Amino acid sequence: MALGPRLDLRQTQSLVMTPQLQQAIKLLALSNLEIESFVAEALESNPLLEVGEVSREKGDDSPDTPSAEHEATPDFDGDAALDIAEYAKDPEAAPGDRGDWSEAGGTGLGGADLPDLENRSSDGVTLPEHLSAQIGALAHDPREAVIAARIVHELDEAGYLHTDLRELADDLGAPLAEVERALTLVQSLDPTGVGARSLSECLALQAKEADRYDPCMARLIDHLDLLAGGEIARLRRLCDVDEEDFVDMLAELRSYDPKPGCAYGGTSEAAIVPDVLVTPGKGGGWEIRINEASLPRLVVNREYYIELETGARDKASRAWLNEQLGEADWLIRALDQRQKTILKTASEIVTLQEGFFREGVSAMRPLTLREVAERIEMHESTVSRVTSNKYLSCPRGTFEMKYFFSSGVAAADGEGASSEAIKARIRALCDAEDPKKVLSDQKLADMLNEEGFDLARRTVAKYREAIGIGSSAQRRRQKKLSSL
Repeated sequence: MALGPRLDLRQTQSLVMTPQLQQAIKLLALSNLEIESFVAEALESNPLLEVGEVSREKGDDSPDTPSAEHEATPDFDGDAALDIAEYAKDPEAAPGDRGDWSEAGGTGLGGADLPDLENRSSDGVTLPEHLSAQIGALAHDPREAVIAARIVHELDEAGYLHTDLRELADDLGAPLAEVERALTLVQSLDPTGVGARSLSECLALQAKEADRYDPCMARLIDHLDLLAGGEIARLRRLCDVDEEDFVDMLAELRSYDPKPGCAYGGTSEAAIVPDVLVTPGKGGGWEIRINEASLPRLVVNREYYIELETGARDKASRAWLNEQLGEADWLIRALDQRQKTILKTASEIVTLQEGFFREGVSAMRPLTLREVAERIEMHESTVSRVTSNKYLSCPRGTFEMKYFFSSGVAAADGEGASSEAIKARIRALCDAEDPKKVLSDQKLADMLNEEGFDLARRTVAKYREAIGIGSSAQRRRQKKLSSL
């Protein structure tokens, strides 16, 4: 067969990631603060863009209404780029018109069954607050309590004290011995290890609490530099233990927390601005709208465009002007489509998690990104981007939209229960337990199984640790201290 040139026609399909498509995908995942920065840069770089007034009729908070000053260019393909289906089957219906989102006349705002503090927008307890609450019950006199409170506020975020005790004594006008006694008091507080002046002291405090601070462990902690340098054989000889005991000591040492204070907030966090506002509707449902307070409404300055167009004499100037108009038009519609996507996703979350909005976290159901994606006819990755760094505000508090997606465990009713609901139930059982009869993980598992939840002891322990509840021994000690 002779070789020679030949001309063939082939038809193929491929997805091309255009710059507009990449930018549209990026806009979906941006938070409110990031969107504000992005818009500020666009306003600075594009002379045709300006901030318009947000003027909406009463009851019309949906972003579906196009801007009066904005006329879309026909070649805009934002809908396809953002993987957006039609906003709803009935475009005239508002999200709050769905009467099945709550029982008629009942908003379900009562009850104290709320989710964990780490899942809400309000700041958690800081380390100084947590420690200060324990000082009063353990201080021998008001003077010692004052000195201990000063030491607590000198700790860094990890719980370490870097201030010299003599300097503290001089500042407080107190004898050094009193400051040292106050430091001993601080070092006895929960979490164990706070108030340490070095890593070795921090680990030693935790070893003493676990009743493992024997001479061998003391030598191991005093020679952490050898452990870091990998001189294991030399370290084992210093500890004077056999290989099996040395392995146990290392395992014990690794179980300690080198930064005990990091379990608590070091400083107050910045306030969270919600992206979606959910309020009870007049008909018993829910009104869902985008929070436009933090997002400027962009419009195209048509008068300025006409003025520039009139003065554009050469082809390059007209091309630049048309390019700026196209970019401005694209950005306006992309932001508008982003709002629709967020609103549509939030509406489905409220629909599927109706029990949470009516009864609280105990009524949350397992929910996956795929389930929401199928209902709103989007790709799962799109829903993931929409719910990242976005917050929803409702009468129960402000929550990250990712919070409503959780795995489930088997339940007696066959529908399963959300892991968040299980965590809330574990917290309620621990809060209500008798200080003299603290519940073990096995007892908690037995009680939950009696309530219809199929949980093993290890699963209960995992959930308990995830919500920051200590073991039965730790809770027994804490309850004893609080009762003094």
